[in-house]
Amino acid sequence: MQNGKTAIVTGASGGIGAAIVRKLAADGYNVAILYGGNREKAEAVRQDICDNTDVRAEIYACDVADAAQCKAVVAEIIAAFGSIEVLVNNAGITRDNLILTMREEEFDAVINTNLKGCFHMIQSCCKHFLRKKYGKIINIASVSGLLGTAGQANYAASKAGLIAMTKTAARELAGKNICCNAVAPGFIETAMTQDLKNREQYLNSIPLKRAGQPEDVANTVAFLASDASDYITGTVIRVDGGLAI
Repeated sequence: MQNGKTAIVTGASGGIGAAIVRKLAADGYNVAILYGGNREKAEAVRQDICDNTDVRAEIYACDVADAAQCKAVVAEIIAAFGSIEVLVNNAGITRDNLILTMREEEFDAVINTNLKGCFHMIQSCCKHFLRKKYGKIINIASVSGLLGTAGQANYAASKAGLIAMTKTAARELAGKNICCNAVAPGFIETAMTQDLKNREQYLNSIPLKRAGQPEDVANTVAFLASDASDYITGTVIRVDGGLAI
């Protein structure tokens, strides 16, 4: 059953993003599915939602690193759906390398998508949320942004910056009934983690001794999007099996 609210999810064509979109749709949100590259995967997620729920789901191509694209797609979504209540910034990439050998373009690409992309989307939605005096912003960070990860100076820096941006946005927007929180996943079973060479080492370092599922992250996002979290802002919820204790 529809709840009358609309959620934007970036990086929503697979993995954690797709799980978030499906969960929000199951909870009654109309969903705008933003994808960066693979239209077929995004369309498959949309079709699955349309087949299994009565909410509206649409797909939109958007490179979140491009401010103009973000502004244009948000305007298009508002025109199509009438309003936006929830923004989930999930789009992210990796370009792993050691600091000694990391190329500048590898560093810049990750910062531009993971950190600036989040900034672009928040800025693009902000005026709409301020007019409504309501909004839920949920940024998908990472325990790498809390702990640091060897070989991921760019990724860890982007996620640490995302956490700081979350807290700043929370302070700036709280007076207008807009909440901004972050979710920090740990080792989650996705295509990105399937082929890690030191997979068993990662799993052994998790107190719960197992990987998480995309649905674990999606459930936390759904809570932060809901009215049950109305008095929570500026926080970071770890979904990591205890990895960052």
